[in-house]
Amino acid sequence: MGSRMANNLIEDGYNLTVHDVDHNAMKIFSERGILTKESPFEVADSSDVLITMLPSSNHVLDVYTGRNGLLSHGNTLGPWLFIDSSTIDPQMSRKLSATIADCSLKRKRDGFEVPAMLDAPVSGGVLAAQAGTLTFMVGGLEEAYVAAKPLFLSMGKSTIYCGGAGNGSAAKICNNLAMAVSMLGVSEALALGQKLGIAASTLTKIFNSSSARCWSSDTYNPVPGVMDGVPASRNYDGGFASKLMAKDLNLAAESAKEVGLEFPLTSQAEKIFTQLCNDGHGMKDFSCVFRHYYPGNDEL
Repeated sequence: MGSRMANNLIEDGYNLTVHDVDHNAMKIFSERGILTKESPFEVADSSDVLITMLPSSNHVLDVYTGRNGLLSHGNTLGPWLFIDSSTIDPQMSRKLSATIADCSLKRKRDGFEVPAMLDAPVSGGVLAAQAGTLTFMVGGLEEAYVAAKPLFLSMGKSTIYCGGAGNGSAAKICNNLAMAVSMLGVSEALALGQKLGIAASTLTKIFNSSSARCWSSDTYNPVPGVMDGVPASRNYDGGFASKLMAKDLNLAAESAKEVGLEFPLTSQAEKIFTQLCNDGHGMKDFSCVFRHYYPGNDEL
C-alpha cells in the first residue's frame, strides 16, 4: 500500500524521502533517484510532512516512539504534519495526536504553532492505492485536514473529514466491520443457494438487481468463476489479507467493549476470520472465507 501511495505522490511532483524495514523496497526507490533513509527519525529530520502506512498498532507505536522513531530525539520536531494511514486502535491515534500536539516546531508554519497529526486510514485496497483511487477517512484538526487535502487527492479520489483525532481510525474499523459481516452474509447465502441447486452466477444476478445488492456481491464476489479481476478469480491471492481482517475485527470488538456494547456479529466474524488464519489462510484475501468456511461450493 505505502509504496503505491508514494508512487502517486512522486508522479504529482512531490519530493519524497522513504524508509522501509524491507531494504529491497527501499532499493526500488533509490534506483529511481528517490532519497532513502535508514530510520524513521532520519526521514522526520529531513521532511516537512510525514506519512506512515503500517500493518498494526504495535508497528505504529514502534515507528513513532521506538528507538530511532519519529519522536525519539526530543519534543522539537521538524515535520509540521504527521499523517498515519494505518488501521489502528482509535485510542492510540488519539494518544499519539495528543503527544505530537505537546511538541514544538523547529520551523514555524503559517497557521500552525505546534505540529499536528491526522489519522487517515484508507479504503480501496492495493489496486486502488496503485490507481490513485483510495478513499481517505480523516480525523484531527480541521485546519490540518484542509491543508493536507491536496496530498490526499494525489493518492486518492475522495477524502472525508470525520471530526476530531481518532475519528478517522474509528470510521475505518466500522467500515471494515460492515465489510466483513457483509462478506460472510453473501458467502453464506451463495453457499446455501448452491446447495439448493441455484448456480452462484444466477444468484449473484438476482442479488445485484434486488435488495441484497452490496459491494461483496457486485464488486468483490467471493465465488470463483463468477467475476473476473477479483481475488476469487486467482485463488484468492492478492487483495486484503484475512489476517488483516481478523486484526481489524479485533480492534472493532475491543472498541465495542470499551464503550460497553455487545456486538454478536462482530464477535462471530472475528472468530471466523481468526480461525481462517489458524488454518493457514491468513495471507489469502478475506473473501476466501467462502471456500474455506463453506467448502465444496465453488462455482463450476
